[in-house]
Amino acid sequence: MRLLLTILLLSCLHLSAQTEQERDSLTSEKLDEVVITGQLNPQSVSKSVVEVKVISRKDIERQAGNTLADVLNTTLNLNITPNTSTGKSGVSLFGLDSQYFKVLIDNVPIINEEGVGNNTDLTLINLDDIERIEIVEGAMGVQYGSNAVSGIINIITKKSSRNDWEITAYSQEETIGDEYEWFDKGRHIQSLKVGHNFNDNIYGNVIYTRNDFGGFYNEKQGENYEANDGLRGHEWLPKLQQNAKGLVSYKKNNINIFYRFDYLNERIEKYAENVDLNENPATGTTNPSALDEIYRNNRFYHHLNGTGTIFNKIGYNVSVSYQKQTKDLERYTYRIRNQEKVNLEEGEYQSRSAFFSRGTFSNIINTTTANLQLGYELTNEKGSGSSLAIVIGPESDEINQELNNYDFFAASEIQLTEQFSLRPGFRASFSNLFDTQFIGSLSAKQTLGEDWELRAILGSANRTPNYNELYTFFVDVNHNVQGNPDLNPEKGVSAFLHLKKKSSFSEGVFRLKNKLSFNYLNLKDRIELIVVNQNPLAYQYNNIDSFKAIGVFSENEIYYENFKGQIGASFQGVSKVLDSRTQRNDDYLFNLQLNSNLSYTAPKWQTTFSLFYKFIGEQQQFVEQTNEAGNQEYVTGKTDAYSWMDATINKSFFDGAFTTTLGCRNLFDVTQVNTTAVEGGTHNGPPAQIPLGYGRSYFLKLTYNLSF
Repeated sequence: MRLLLTILLLSCLHLSAQTEQERDSLTSEKLDEVVITGQLNPQSVSKSVVEVKVISRKDIERQAGNTLADVLNTTLNLNITPNTSTGKSGVSLFGLDSQYFKVLIDNVPIINEEGVGNNTDLTLINLDDIERIEIVEGAMGVQYGSNAVSGIINIITKKSSRNDWEITAYSQEETIGDEYEWFDKGRHIQSLKVGHNFNDNIYGNVIYTRNDFGGFYNEKQGENYEANDGLRGHEWLPKLQQNAKGLVSYKKNNINIFYRFDYLNERIEKYAENVDLNENPATGTTNPSALDEIYRNNRFYHHLNGTGTIFNKIGYNVSVSYQKQTKDLERYTYRIRNQEKVNLEEGEYQSRSAFFSRGTFSNIINTTTANLQLGYELTNEKGSGSSLAIVIGPESDEINQELNNYDFFAASEIQLTEQFSLRPGFRASFSNLFDTQFIGSLSAKQTLGEDWELRAILGSANRTPNYNELYTFFVDVNHNVQGNPDLNPEKGVSAFLHLKKKSSFSEGVFRLKNKLSFNYLNLKDRIELIVVNQNPLAYQYNNIDSFKAIGVFSENEIYYENFKGQIGASFQGVSKVLDSRTQRNDDYLFNLQLNSNLSYTAPKWQTTFSLFYKFIGEQQQFVEQTNEAGNQEYVTGKTDAYSWMDATINKSFFDGAFTTTLGCRNLFDVTQVNTTAVEGGTHNGPPAQIPLGYGRSYFLKLTYNLSF
């Protein structure tokens, strides 16, 4: 670590002139980004009828983000909460969890253990080949189908290069709180990317990334601790991710084709905190052991895409994708002193595979005032496994399921005047499990002079029941928890109003972008696990609850010479009508969020200084609890407010061949927040704290770029 810090210090003393690459990047700040998410044809953000937020490659590099969770952690209205017991991260957008928004790569939803597109663990998405991230808030059911209720995140990958050869290698070392060792503690990341233009028409690249998270010990003592005092193992589970990617693209005339492959392997180690001492009274000796588990995720992703025009008129964009994700469990007895595994059980306990195809055909009608797009979406999803396999073991009975969706949609852009345009849309979704679903949307854009834009977006989307809600079957002497194959999709609708203003002063030296937005979300037939029989006690999933959210938020950008600032504020209210409870309350509970993203570039030093900040105010939620008289009552639980800040220094030297990024995550040293807003489980009481981080950590990233 000292060697790396010395290299950084020397690099900071190297002063050189501003490179051509940096001048290009500064100039690009003045240009409108071209977006594809939710568009009939690729177009600039300013011309889009749908409101799209863009996180650029430069923003990702300034933050030294390795996974999608790293980059989105300070995004307004989006909250990420880690699960220390599983190694996953939970995400919510406008108060709805990750079941209600979709994560896509190049317009194709990503498979995970619970379906396609939704409930995606953001820590499993590597960003080494990402060109930009596009975010659309609000229901996008017409364009992207079921589960796009609160919004979508579309990751756009890089598919070309201006250079003949590009080689990028980097190494990143990071502390976990104050814990760091070369191998066993801390976070260690290595990556290698090689890209090549084989000729004027064919480009390809391959990428390998290794991300080793050593776990957060805190007061825990790790794998080889033999005392039975609850200190064995880790507070945050260790995990190792290995990601291999490949891409081949072909471009000629009006034909563009690419094939993308992605393989992810993740290993999560869970060491039991309880130790069996195995005392032998005859000899007065012990042979401590523990029941440990190792989880493995394997994800395969294939994507073939073709774009172009037919008859020099109709634009097509067709994707075909096959994906598969499996989860394996290895359970064994670990003899601590001998460091050996015995009584090994292993097997696959969960599997998902999906064939997906999406096609859009634009300019079916293409005049100066109207454009018509037709599209289809096909999903054939298969799954097997028991959702309770982690509890009852890999030998549990498998439950197989198949979900087929056949969707057709149409959207049109109508330019009624030079300043006013409409975007109506409609989708019909046919399924082997559910009744036919019909979804609609209507967007409008009004230009008010040269600098003002007004957008209104009304859209609907449904959420289909997930695997657990449909097929859970956990029945024994003490439990009766069952899924419900007769569930209906949840029905969601949202309305957003965006007012944007662009300002420029001193011949463009000082520029402002201001946006004020109002939002409304309504979700009916929410699925909850409810009591269906008191004696004997039995639970089942049913469509019974509803959800509403209203709010206002503002996002603002400031550009002054080499300074760039983004400042936002959000005030959101959530109302949950819990008809599944004996008591209910539909009051709105409000939450304040603030965020900012500030950067300053010193061209002479080829150095950029950045700050990333987010404040989440006190959060409230209605919970049931037992009062002193032993009766159930409905009270307002609260989760304390907290602030999160990251800081980075990004320095290029030797004409951009090397880049160093030095940073600090979680400057305010947040580890957990107190809460009374979480209810307890069947066999345990409610938690008093929610884990958020592993304390203040420091990282150093060294990147080597070679292009010719």
